[in-house]
Amino acid sequence: MNIRKLLLSAAVVVSLTACDKNSDGDAGTNPVNKGNFILTVTPTAATDVADYLLTTGSLEEGSITTQGNGVEQDGTYRYYVTHNNKFFSMLYGQGNPGAVTVYDIQDGSLNKLANTVTETVQAFAPVNDDILMMKISRNITDPTSTWYRFNTNSLTIAGQGNVNTAELADNGELAFYSWLTQVGNKVYAPFFSIKACCEAGFGTDYPDQAWVAVYNYPDMTLEKVIHDDRTSFIGRYFTDGLSVTENGDVYAYSSAIATSDGAQDFNTTKPSSVTRINAGTTEFDQSFLINFEELSGGLNITDWLYLGNNKFVVFSNTEAEKNLFSTGNIVGILDVTTQSYTKVSGMPELKDIKAITQNNYTPADGNTGYIGVNLTTGVNYVYKIDANAATATRGLKIEGGTLTAIEHLD
Repeated sequence: MNIRKLLLSAAVVVSLTACDKNSDGDAGTNPVNKGNFILTVTPTAATDVADYLLTTGSLEEGSITTQGNGVEQDGTYRYYVTHNNKFFSMLYGQGNPGAVTVYDIQDGSLNKLANTVTETVQAFAPVNDDILMMKISRNITDPTSTWYRFNTNSLTIAGQGNVNTAELADNGELAFYSWLTQVGNKVYAPFFSIKACCEAGFGTDYPDQAWVAVYNYPDMTLEKVIHDDRTSFIGRYFTDGLSVTENGDVYAYSSAIATSDGAQDFNTTKPSSVTRINAGTTEFDQSFLINFEELSGGLNITDWLYLGNNKFVVFSNTEAEKNLFSTGNIVGILDVTTQSYTKVSGMPELKDIKAITQNNYTPADGNTGYIGVNLTTGVNYVYKIDANAATATRGLKIEGGTLTAIEHLD
């Protein structure tokens, strides 16, 4: 996650109105490239600019540009999610009301369904037919965090409630959710512990523990907290650290980036690792631990993309480059069944990679992933990852801006 990603956030729906203006992606938008893949691109500019949404039929060949093409968004900081065959473009309001714009795809073009006034949240995820969203407190004097269920059929709030995150942490600090994940009919919410005053940033006096809160759904009552002291916390700020496999097993990664001051003063003694919660259980499997630093020769996981069949595309940093927010530029394949790791060949030289897109796409076939690679030259590409061969092949070229997300609708 780069600094721009740090400023991005999702949004909570407050009110919903239909939109019929010829702006921000009406049904009449006629893109140069048509297709069911959606690329979000930030145009090249010296100052903050709004993203463009581009559609394309292929990620493996050709080129696409923001010039004379795409749907311009109405704000600078955006984040994106697809669910129930709809695409949600979410604006971070920086202390002000934001917006969520909802699209589908009609004949290869974006079709706006609705727009909404919003409130800032820090974690969200598809759950059943909803997008579950969490507004997270960082103030010990008011440790109330609020969840909202936004129904993707009615496009309205279906329910909301509160969580006392000081009580959840139960250690004099605050629990801060890194993300939310549906596991069966439950919601698993990994969290890290942060000091109770904002000047400490995301610093903690409890760097060597991992927690997952288990909630019933849809009422979001707390069932239990799963705890493990073999790793530091799961995921990263605004980054999902859990993945559910086809048989229901849950894998979790720790980046080993807990700090005492919320900066670069890392105080965890645990290595970047992968743990597991077996299907049908609510405890960490104490017989399973992948010490990723040892396996990879000193790397730490910053993010991953689950391909299916127990294989992940893993993004990593070296020890010298470890930090709180950036997505690593080292790409490899992790097979959690064989507990093996292989670096991917065919990627650009590390010195030529400016950033890798955090929001990437897989058809979940157990082998294929598509990742965005932004180069220092200003030319950017989608790379196709073949997990079985551990290779990357350059595909679609993106001109006129920085690729920030790859999504797909039917």
